[in-house]
Amino acid sequence: MDNHPASEITLLLHDWSEGDASALERLVPLVYCDLRRIAQNQLGKERQDHTLQPTALISEVFLRLMGQHSLHWESREYFFGAAAKLMRRVLVDYARRRSADKRGATFVRVDLAEGIPATGAYNLEFLALDQALDHLAVMDPGLAHIVELRFFGGLE
Repeated sequence: MDNHPASEITLLLHDWSEGDASALERLVPLVYCDLRRIAQNQLGKERQDHTLQPTALISEVFLRLMGQHSLHWESREYFFGAAAKLMRRVLVDYARRRSADKRGATFVRVDLAEGIPATGAYNLEFLALDQALDHLAVMDPGLAHIVELRFFGGLE
């Protein structure tokens, strides 16, 4: 992942879990490049006209992490796995919002430059993938976690 000692990141994660806000400030620069790589990997699987950028995705992940009250990070791998899972959740929520009828999902988007109608098929495929992973998690949580880390986290 990164060039920083795992122990340094793990210690900062532990301190952050214990409520040390300054630990988060020191942690972000150490994990940002890896989080950006994970975000780019996930967004690379999105439709080409996706409006969410890697920086915004990372910011949303940190906002959601900071909203958690009982964080306990076992390791840096656990942190990156949780971050990848949260990125997946953010993208699923984003896809659901775009597909909502009240937001105009029943309308067909037309690219005026080419005159070819675009479809919302990707949003539906992404939501179907999310549902499939949820079903797999019921049958085999470990396997679902591996698929999630490989597909969404870009991990091996």
